[in-house]
Amino acid sequence: MTIKKHVMNTVGYALLLLFLGLPATSQQTAETVNQKQRAAGTHPAEPPPVLQQLNSALEELSARISPAVVQIVVTGYGPVEGRNRNDTALIARQHAVGSGVIVDADGYIMTNAHVVEGAQRIHVALPTPATNSSSQFATGVERMVDAKLVGIHQESDLALLKIDKTNLPTLMLGATRPVHQGELVFALGSPEGLQNSVTMGVVSSVARQADPTKPLLYIQTDAPINPGNSGGPLVDADGYVIGLNTFILSQGGGSEGLGFAIPARVVDFVYHSLRKYGHVHRVEVKAGAQNITPTLAEGLGLAQDWGVIVDDIIPGGPAESAGLKVEDIILTADDRPINALPAFTASLYLHPLDQVLKLEILRGKEKLTLNVPVLEMVEPMDAITSLANSQNNLIGRLGILALDLNDQLRSVIGDLRISSGVVVVGRAAEFNSADSGLQAGDVIHSLNRTPIDSVVTLRTAVRALKPGDAVVLQIERGGGLEYLAFDME
Repeated sequence: MTIKKHVMNTVGYALLLLFLGLPATSQQTAETVNQKQRAAGTHPAEPPPVLQQLNSALEELSARISPAVVQIVVTGYGPVEGRNRNDTALIARQHAVGSGVIVDADGYIMTNAHVVEGAQRIHVALPTPATNSSSQFATGVERMVDAKLVGIHQESDLALLKIDKTNLPTLMLGATRPVHQGELVFALGSPEGLQNSVTMGVVSSVARQADPTKPLLYIQTDAPINPGNSGGPLVDADGYVIGLNTFILSQGGGSEGLGFAIPARVVDFVYHSLRKYGHVHRVEVKAGAQNITPTLAEGLGLAQDWGVIVDDIIPGGPAESAGLKVEDIILTADDRPINALPAFTASLYLHPLDQVLKLEILRGKEKLTLNVPVLEMVEPMDAITSLANSQNNLIGRLGILALDLNDQLRSVIGDLRISSGVVVVGRAAEFNSADSGLQAGDVIHSLNRTPIDSVVTLRTAVRALKPGDAVVLQIERGGGLEYLAFDME
């Protein structure tokens, strides 16, 4: 979505004048005119041109970006709160509301993983254009459509949804745009369920590590963010998405000016991985690293007592072939400063598979630049997923990709309670599929008491079902047996 350049220029110019303040003579003149008008019972004076320009620029920007922001309504089941612990445990149907941003006109929507995690059904509320010219959207009017979960990445708290719509308005992910402290930003979403809400603030920090144990760095903003904003975009004055609003720090539960957004470069990376593979691929260089402490630096005689040091080189790996050595201090990765281990881990998440990793290192007192080839880190389940294809392994009415259980799969999954079955290796965004609750790694042993020993058997059993039929799958998950019960779509 292209945003006219003059919007940013006008907003910036107007704010600059406001921060600098109007000349005293202009203020006094305006006050004198207002006093005379109040005495005469006439309308107040026209606002200064700079305020009119700012107001028009903000209205135009809001009208351009709002159509691509959606409300996400999730239905699932959870424990009833407020029960006495001696009472019988109860679960009830529950609803949750979050936000999302359309990143592709064919119906792909990015949101937070925690918004859709555990959902039985996902609906997306699309804003409906208003009939009058004074408002971009009709307040309270929405089009509710079903959404399917394409993929989810827990580590980054991101998820990709798909709706069966085309020619939708989109927002562009500003993956390569620089973000500056103090920059004007806008948060869009559905705080407390109030769809199509816009708030304004500035970037408080461009790289805040909220959890020392996790590598992800967030954009911190004081733009008001509340429950329901999760998954909505943080947009700059040009209309580019610079982050996805994710969480707040708050004593009372509401906005206190401490909001955090996942940077657009991470959102863009996860989006393309989820769309292409259904999961996230990352690279590795077959080397280990750890944080430098003052004690470690003193004991090894290092040139600095902070940063990241290489503590292991795997023989025969790309790091060894590139000349990386134990006790090398990593200064930058792909020209990004590395001051702690999370920053180095994050650089591997963001690095393209088809390019070498550029490392600037400190070896003793000498600075060196190394170009390290990378390998794709393949999780066991990822390797299994690559064996499936949509033509032979898709069970459309269940919305899954499945493989016959064999020795290779058993070696990955581990010991099974029942020796025969079909392994779920991925979920598919099929709109005529039932909400079964199946997950990658599940082993299906039976369908309505019919033993399932192959994909052909499963497909035959599913084809015999009519819409509305009850379906009970016996599955094995995490070493335990359980039933999944649902109605066939």
